[in-house]
Amino acid sequence: MKQLSTMDADFARKFARVIEDRRETDANVAGVVQDILRTVRSGGDRALVQYTQRFDGYSLADDGDWVITKDACKAAYDGLQSDQREALELAASRIRAYHEAQLPNNRDYTDATGARLGAIWRAVDAAGLYVPGGRAAYPSSLLMNAIPARVAGVERLVVVTPTPKGNSNPLVLAAAHIAGVDEIWRVGGAQAVGALAYGTDRINPVDVVVGPGNAYVAEAKRQLYGVIGIDMVAGPSEILVVADGKNDPDWIAADLLSQAEHDPTSQSVLITDDAGFAALVADCIDVQISQLSTQKTARTSWDDHGVIIEVNDLEAEAPDLINALAAEHLELAVDEPEAMMEKVRHAGSIFLGRMTPEAVGDYVAGPNHVLPTGRRARFSSGLSVLDFMKRTSFIQLDEASFNAIGPAAATLAHAEGLPAHAKSVELRLK
Repeated sequence: MKQLSTMDADFARKFARVIEDRRETDANVAGVVQDILRTVRSGGDRALVQYTQRFDGYSLADDGDWVITKDACKAAYDGLQSDQREALELAASRIRAYHEAQLPNNRDYTDATGARLGAIWRAVDAAGLYVPGGRAAYPSSLLMNAIPARVAGVERLVVVTPTPKGNSNPLVLAAAHIAGVDEIWRVGGAQAVGALAYGTDRINPVDVVVGPGNAYVAEAKRQLYGVIGIDMVAGPSEILVVADGKNDPDWIAADLLSQAEHDPTSQSVLITDDAGFAALVADCIDVQISQLSTQKTARTSWDDHGVIIEVNDLEAEAPDLINALAAEHLELAVDEPEAMMEKVRHAGSIFLGRMTPEAVGDYVAGPNHVLPTGRRARFSSGLSVLDFMKRTSFIQLDEASFNAIGPAAATLAHAEGLPAHAKSVELRLK
């Protein structure tokens, strides 16, 4: 764990190293993924059989072994403990309500020249959802990815998920039932993303692929962007907590560890103006890690990538540090969180006040937990219904409106050296 202070003479240099710590894919992954995608494109189902046996220890022997049926998902849902079923239903209802409010409106208006202009929003035909099946088997992620697609109006929802040794997570299957997933294929990794993009004899291609995965899945999405749409290229999880000394150090320690336990390369950062409080949080983290079933992962993450930054004036100094880090998750555990939020330009999602831990946002708050990492919050947003939709503009002119704006179009066409463009306009002018 790194300890920095803005009062130190070399703070700027040390802070720059924190910002530049990418913690992401190495060059070797890109080459491996390129080979996998090339093989899937040429080999189709045969390649999927080989990779699934090799990486998951599972044989796609016949048609029945390729898919997880809707009946199996319903059975998993029915078999849940009542509290788990109710929690998933609550999460789904809140996610659905939040994303329904995101639906964009079509535009249709006539301007001063009489030209009719506007745009129509339409959902893509099919969306693929990647659902991890190894270290991270999260029903919450399935809901966060599938429900916005359904709200957007996507007609075909396809899940790909690895099932190591044939095993699947019943909570994930129950979530698929709640979300109304159409197909679930027992394939994972970069090869599954390739199958969704290119299609195979069994798996029809989709238009958009979303969902979390390991470095190979993220790299496959990056390489296939353009063949398919993607949500984002996601890296390791991040949390930035801004907290004053009035907080319970145990609470803040738990908040920091909520992301550290995701992956050894996750990053947890605390900014505080109280050195004594910072020391208490560090002590609480050491105690709590020893009690976690995920302690090995959390310990590696905190030791290698954890950061505590002490500032002299939280209100004055924290906003610039926040915007430079552009973190995936930002907690503002201070007296006036809204005043500080007004100064935040770059963050994936913001959690206001001492009673709003990031973990609630991962499950039941409503906003999407698929968020930009690796400082990408500077230019991108979390998953929304818009990731499953596209906008088509339209134009309609009559003779009067055409004559009003057409001459300028012809002038610009000539200026650009495109005479056919100009003639297309000039033939209609009166």
